[in-house]
Amino acid sequence: MIDWNRVEQLRDEIGADDFLDVAGMFLEEADQTIELLSAGPPPGQIGSLLHFLKGSALNLGLADLARLCQDGEKLALSGDADQFDRGHLTAVYTASRAAFIARLPNESAA
Repeated sequence: MIDWNRVEQLRDEIGADDFLDVAGMFLEEADQTIELLSAGPPPGQIGSLLHFLKGSALNLGLADLARLCQDGEKLALSGDADQFDRGHLTAVYTASRAAFIARLPNESAA
């Protein structure tokens, strides 16, 4: 679900304090993006929302979420955005978020 090596690499690159700031900012922006996607945006916006979320997820090591966003982005680009399962995306994000937060204090102290 989460590439903890990527999480550790990012933390090492930017430092523990900045990592916590980046992680907090990601979670806020991801929460907002998930809300927008759940609300059923126009099909033309789905691809860009998923692209944004994919990039953030990759940077933070949320591998499963990033793959799901990539799949959805491909559907959106092919004109099949309505085939994308936004409920599954929300479930994967919620589980990833919970796992990330549960380990976050340990990551920042490592």
